[in-house]
Amino acid sequence: MQEEVLVVDDEPQMLIAIHETLRRKGYSITTAGSAREALCRMREKYYHLVITDMRMPEMNGVDLLKKVKASVPRTPVVMLTAYGTIQSAVDAMKQGAFDYLLKPFSSESLENVVRRALDSTPELECAANYEIVTQDPAFSRVLDRARQAAASTATVLIEAESGTGKELLARMIHKESPRASGPFVAVNCAALPENLLESELFGYERGAFTGASVSKPGKFEMAHHGTLLLDEIGEMAPLLQAKLLRVLQEREVDRIGGKDPVRIDVRVIATTNRDLALLVRAGGFREDLYYRLNVIRLHIPPLRQRSGDVLLLADFFCRRYAKAFGKPGTHLSRSALELLSRQTWPGNVRELENAVQRAVALATQENIDLLDLSSSVSKTETEGEDPVPAAGMTVREMERQLIQRTLQNTGGNRTHAARILGISLRTLRNKLNEFGLQDRQARFAQSRVS
Repeated sequence: MQEEVLVVDDEPQMLIAIHETLRRKGYSITTAGSAREALCRMREKYYHLVITDMRMPEMNGVDLLKKVKASVPRTPVVMLTAYGTIQSAVDAMKQGAFDYLLKPFSSESLENVVRRALDSTPELECAANYEIVTQDPAFSRVLDRARQAAASTATVLIEAESGTGKELLARMIHKESPRASGPFVAVNCAALPENLLESELFGYERGAFTGASVSKPGKFEMAHHGTLLLDEIGEMAPLLQAKLLRVLQEREVDRIGGKDPVRIDVRVIATTNRDLALLVRAGGFREDLYYRLNVIRLHIPPLRQRSGDVLLLADFFCRRYAKAFGKPGTHLSRSALELLSRQTWPGNVRELENAVQRAVALATQENIDLLDLSSSVSKTETEGEDPVPAAGMTVREMERQLIQRTLQNTGGNRTHAARILGISLRTLRNKLNEFGLQDRQARFAQSRVS
């Protein structure tokens, strides 16, 4: 499924340039010449990302941001701004914008921020107030502990498989804490190379490196008096781990190229799909940073251990996307619900959501039956393929086939595949190179675009 992007700008040439740049990357692009037109478009379909100019007649980008966050809070918004409105863009980020681009910008900068924004989409957002849909006793106990933790300023470490709702839980902690009125800023530590992650976290001064034409605050500064989420902390490079430890200890950051440290007041929540204790013993993560992060530890059980939540969530997502796609009355049949309940859901809640969303989008009648779901659930479950590897197969070959099959089932979407496999996007890229699957997947993705 192509990722849907809505681009809003009152300059036709800018719309054309962004449209062509992102279309070549395989995104499905819709353009709007005004904020009001954009709101009309958003009533017609669901968008994974909104890119909007700051200055527009009638309704500006900040007002549009507020309306987007009020109606679809899980959708990231990227602001486009000229040099004179940088402060306005920074203020917009405090109100929920993902990031901003300074005009004029390169196609590489645009592609990078779009990919990061789409990778940052919250794993599960069941309501505007970030309530979590569950009736599982074990998960309910985790939620109770999270609410108790919210009242303090202690650092929280959330460990869970990909797709279970780690960021949603982090947002709930923020919303129920004394810092709720402050900003909530999220950074995916696995989505960026080391040098870019450093500038994202700590900011930089003008002239600090080639291309640094203006000073830019880092995510720590943007989260001042609020909460900073460090997503997939286990993927952070050792050098940045040392710098992060110093920030947590001293409560101040040093911008790249800066002379004086900047004091910060930030509550940190870290998430990981890896066992950090094992990673410490293997030498892949600093022990002192681990203890600094592991003050309050929360573990979200995977969906396969919360069987009672599958049908509850399936019904919720069906209602949600039926409304978003303008298909009122659409519902899951009994046979469809039985099929969903038999799945193991290795991609957890995110995989279930995608399956239901796809079924609702493609449904030609109100009653979603087995045929509507046949292309939305795991092929190994629906086609009766034996998931057990053949005797004598090496672990390396098993791993290669698993990665290849998962990419096929996700239509070549590496981000989705990495989440289902429970590994970072960076690790998946390395595995593709290792197994010689890189070129094959590139050709597959190109054939889907063309």
